[in-house]
Amino acid sequence: MNGKNTFASLRIIRLTGLFYLIVIICAGFSQGYVRGTLIIPDNAVATANNIMQNKGLFELGLTMDLVAFLMDAVIAVMLYQIFKPFNKTLAMMSSVFRLIAHPAIGSINLLNHYMAMKVFDIHQLTGSFSIEQLQEMSSIFMVAHHYGYLIAGGFFGIHCILFGILIYKSNVFPNFFGGLLLGSGAGYLIETFGNFNFPGYEFYTALIVGIAAALGEVGITIYMLTKGTIVSYKRLKKLT
Repeated sequence: MNGKNTFASLRIIRLTGLFYLIVIICAGFSQGYVRGTLIIPDNAVATANNIMQNKGLFELGLTMDLVAFLMDAVIAVMLYQIFKPFNKTLAMMSSVFRLIAHPAIGSINLLNHYMAMKVFDIHQLTGSFSIEQLQEMSSIFMVAHHYGYLIAGGFFGIHCILFGILIYKSNVFPNFFGGLLLGSGAGYLIETFGNFNFPGYEFYTALIVGIAAALGEVGITIYMLTKGTIVSYKRLKKLT
């Protein structure tokens, strides 16, 4: 590995960690704070009132989500660059699942988030439907957004599992993180398939994926941004 490629590999690892941190902050804010605060399950009236009284916050949540999804597209390419020397096919599959999950499905699903607020501003709707009907319509959009989020999570779960396998195969990062990411992937899949097929346990599936994602994704992000970057770079230098 020449000096130019060595520097590029080290820079990619660091930038991947930085962009991953941006994703965690943005997605955590939009999903955990904005929707977690404004959306009241099974209460269309309260949810609609919260959205209309906090339109700026609701719009900011959409913006932060979009930023996270744009960063995810970059991360997918960078992870492919890191792992392709060890298993090009597996690295490509992992990156494709990440691209489909959030940059594709997640971004399109933001239309549901947007329309949950927009229905109160469209003249044709406000003139034809009562406020109660508009509130129900807004609630339906948020329910659609929630299930769209779950569908994206299914693809992202597969990505995390493949990411974990790549760590084991490449040894670029400690195998410990491979195990954590396998757990993260399982958590996303449990939430997706559990909520679709076994409704009523949403609190528990959300708790599972929250803990699993925190351990796996936050852990690998911190590792890439700290001294772990140098360790991974040295391993990459030896292995490529």
